[in-house]
Amino acid sequence: MDDRDFMKLALAEAEAAARQGEVPVGALLVRNGEILCADRNRREGDRNATAHAELLCIRRGCELLGGWRLPGCTLYVTMEPCPMCAGAVINARVERVVFGAYDSRAGAFGSLINLSAYPFNHRPEIVGGVLEEECRRLLSDFFGRLRKRQGPNREDGSGEA
Repeated sequence: MDDRDFMKLALAEAEAAARQGEVPVGALLVRNGEILCADRNRREGDRNATAHAELLCIRRGCELLGGWRLPGCTLYVTMEPCPMCAGAVINARVERVVFGAYDSRAGAFGSLINLSAYPFNHRPEIVGGVLEEECRRLLSDFFGRLRKRQGPNREDGSGEA
């Protein structure tokens, strides 16, 4: 399997998240071509701000490998990680991150900021834009449906999702 194949599996997780009313982001943690775990955003269901797909995979990967470091692992995620998730990637020593859609609002591996450019003790390899169109379309369709349901008078008055 290659990056595109693994990203298709991450997209399946993202689609499952959307069906559950979660922002459609899916992730896989892979080592030596073997999927260690897969998950999706669960913030709404878990009522937990840290229940991002990436963090859930990192947490499970640490449990499976028996330590806080994830050597030789690649994290596949359908959207560019936010600063919280990028920090976890760096701290867990994830070797490689492959993401689909860039995130100009919160992306921390090149779009808004680039945490991998700072002199931390670990710098993961970053590959962005894998199946970008499919990943972006899933997100834009989800937020389009959300805006239609909420209408122009959201609680915060912005009318935006």
